[in-house]
Amino acid sequence: MPEQSPGSRPTLEAVAARAGVSRATASRVVNGGDGVRKPLVDKVLKAVEELGYIPNHAARTLVTRRTGAVAVVIAEPETRFFSDPFFSQQIRGISKELTAHDTQLVLLLVEGPGDFDRIARYLAGGHVDGALAFSLHTDDPVPAITRRAGIPAVYGGRPSWTADPGDQAVPYVDADNRGGARLAVQYLRDLGRERIAHIAGPADQTSAMDRLDGYRDVLLDVDPTLVADGAFTVESGARAMAELLERRPDLDAVFVANDLMASGALRVLRERGISVPEQVALVGFDDMDSVASETDPPLTTVGQEIEGQGRLMARLLLRALDRDRTGNGDVPESVITPVTLVRRASA
Repeated sequence: MPEQSPGSRPTLEAVAARAGVSRATASRVVNGGDGVRKPLVDKVLKAVEELGYIPNHAARTLVTRRTGAVAVVIAEPETRFFSDPFFSQQIRGISKELTAHDTQLVLLLVEGPGDFDRIARYLAGGHVDGALAFSLHTDDPVPAITRRAGIPAVYGGRPSWTADPGDQAVPYVDADNRGGARLAVQYLRDLGRERIAHIAGPADQTSAMDRLDGYRDVLLDVDPTLVADGAFTVESGARAMAELLERRPDLDAVFVANDLMASGALRVLRERGISVPEQVALVGFDDMDSVASETDPPLTTVGQEIEGQGRLMARLLLRALDRDRTGNGDVPESVITPVTLVRRASA
């Protein structure tokens, strides 16, 4: 058996010798190849552990034609990404799932329109095996970019298919946004509230439009003065709440399209001396614990499994990559995850 000199890096030849197999067999095991009997696989893996062997990534890429990396494309600027806990929760779920499968995460943010060309070059350059993309806007070219790059992709949130219906085959993971909105508004109605306003999210994101549709499902002929637009940020929620109070000082409830905007709305109500929930009941959407449980009063909201959705996105992509490699398995399908009403003190 070849001896390793002190401080030298273990080689694949040393692993093969320790396991008593050929170099080709050791290579297939280390690089995830098929066709090796389990007893030999166990011997090679034991030798890898004993020797502390670390595969050469470049050589592994040449053999497997895989980089072992996945791009996560977030169609938002850096300031929004780091200020919104929704993204950190979803990234946490993605990272946990990829790490469990020895796959690296490469984060790509979109600061402006000029970044799309950079992202397109990167994805087409063979640096990653697939892409996860979320927070998509109606006019985002990300779906077209991933398709042209020829790599499997999974979307977080239902994309708008108006730009290119051909992308409908790409799976996505989303919450039941419309159903969750109906749940929230019906709850407010059951409390006896009659003038229920809505602070909507951006009109170019399907999650916001689905929540607006759910609000309208329950209230049917909605007075347009009871709807104000926001941007899924704290400040936009505060501005929208102030606008609603100017137009409709008689409102007695508000359904807000996300928790961050709801926290801004609560701040304005408090500043105006309006008691919550006695005078105005308020319900958010997301159930981000770092926001909902810290508001004053704590926020009643529609809960969705944000971290779980991230894990599910990564799982679907890994399944697509495995199918691409082996030719076996079903094509991953889109998943809509359930939501629940989480009752706290704001309604």
